[in-house]
Amino acid sequence: MTTVEILFLGVYFSVLCVLAVYGSHRYRMAYLYYRHKFNLPTPKGMLPALPRVTIQLPIFNEMYVVERLVESVCRIDYPRELLEIQVLDDSTDETCGIARACVERHRQQGHDIVYIHRTNRQGFKAGALENGLKTAKGEFVAVFDADFVPSPDFLLRTVPFFADSKVGMVQVRWGHLNREFSILTQAQSIFLDGHFIIEHTARHRSGCFFNFNGTAGIWRRVTIGDAGGWQHDTLTEDLDLSYRAQVKGWQFIFLPEVISPAEVPVEMNAFKSQQHRWAKGSIQTARKLLPMILKSDLPFAVKREAFFHLTNNMAYLLMVLLSVLMPLSMVVRFQHGLYGTLFLDLPFFITATASVCVFYVSAQREQGAKGWARFKYLPFLMSLGIGLAINNARAVLEALLGQQSGFTRTPKTGSEGKKIVAVKKTYRGDKTLMPIIELSFAAYFSGALWFAIDKRIYTSVPFILLFLVGFLYVGVSSLLQGRLKISESAPAPVKVTEEQTRRAA
Repeated sequence: MTTVEILFLGVYFSVLCVLAVYGSHRYRMAYLYYRHKFNLPTPKGMLPALPRVTIQLPIFNEMYVVERLVESVCRIDYPRELLEIQVLDDSTDETCGIARACVERHRQQGHDIVYIHRTNRQGFKAGALENGLKTAKGEFVAVFDADFVPSPDFLLRTVPFFADSKVGMVQVRWGHLNREFSILTQAQSIFLDGHFIIEHTARHRSGCFFNFNGTAGIWRRVTIGDAGGWQHDTLTEDLDLSYRAQVKGWQFIFLPEVISPAEVPVEMNAFKSQQHRWAKGSIQTARKLLPMILKSDLPFAVKREAFFHLTNNMAYLLMVLLSVLMPLSMVVRFQHGLYGTLFLDLPFFITATASVCVFYVSAQREQGAKGWARFKYLPFLMSLGIGLAINNARAVLEALLGQQSGFTRTPKTGSEGKKIVAVKKTYRGDKTLMPIIELSFAAYFSGALWFAIDKRIYTSVPFILLFLVGFLYVGVSSLLQGRLKISESAPAPVKVTEEQTRRAA
């Protein structure tokens, strides 16, 4: 082998090794979850009286879901004289009229609800929340995004934990109103289940930092101020504030048994936009806070988990590099008669891919999934994660290079169950040139698959198929823009019954 080929294989195995380390971290999360599974959080003491609470509802062009949101929040079981609702609207379309009328209707019914409209969108969501705090009357502040349908007992099950003066935030688990809509929404639901059920529980109960997820949580108001307030120099203002607050010594509580159902994106481009924002924001937060965290006197276990949590999306850059190197590595080794060395890849791939199965199977089992119903989506889940690599690697690069971008909202459609909804063109994810790159990678792996079959390198076929299917599905779905029908008129407000909320949970 030439020096170039040796260096090439060295880079290839180095990339595999780092990805295996990140993959093995999922095993640690599963281990911590089961180790602390029965350490259930309980309120410490009792509040002398129910406190005043402000619920903030930040919205931007949410004409299909804003009424559903406001109506569900107004059904929350809490003394009306102690509950204030703020609709923080930065909209530029028909949402303004719909939201204003909805707020007025509920105010006439006796709710303390206000409509606050901004025209400049300064700071985007973080700016809207900070602006709302200027007039908020609550000692505690809950936040719900537009696609959520909080349960009536949300406050009665979260507020008691603030009897402990050290508790600064309580987060509940997300449910999924439209899990059954398509294979894409099924996969997203499983992704989120793993994040909440395994990761959040493991981090919380093992004493590590975890984050407020931007919605379906409630803050002690002084915690927000003590941590420096809402800041908008990253795209994940929730992650940023969470780490700043916990470094200050505030404790967070996660309640997996309390569930707030929400809508997951039904369209590939909307999903990719959401993933791009989350990936970019996490790396921006890592650049901003990780040096300070690593230099602090926090326990090593907390620092280690913070490092993996904040840098996890770096794996997407390595995944793209691996996508380029893997077929070439197979060809180089085959040409030099090193067919047997292909088995050296297996420990790395098993560490990286089997960990995905263990992680998400554990999450589904913990919420009662049985049989083949959800587990059958695991191969697709792995392919989808690979297919997103180019989209998310771009986000990571933008963050590393300091490239700023505006907050791009994830379009909400009011989707529930398997119902196909009608939406305006402006409520669909933006098309980009990214699908062309993704389909080029799919063509590249099609050639690799043909080579592997022709040369009978069957050990490489399953892994090549994962990459091929992932890039092909993501690229084609982005071009086709999903199954949504297009209409230029808004549908009637969606009503979510208690039975639908229970099923989503």
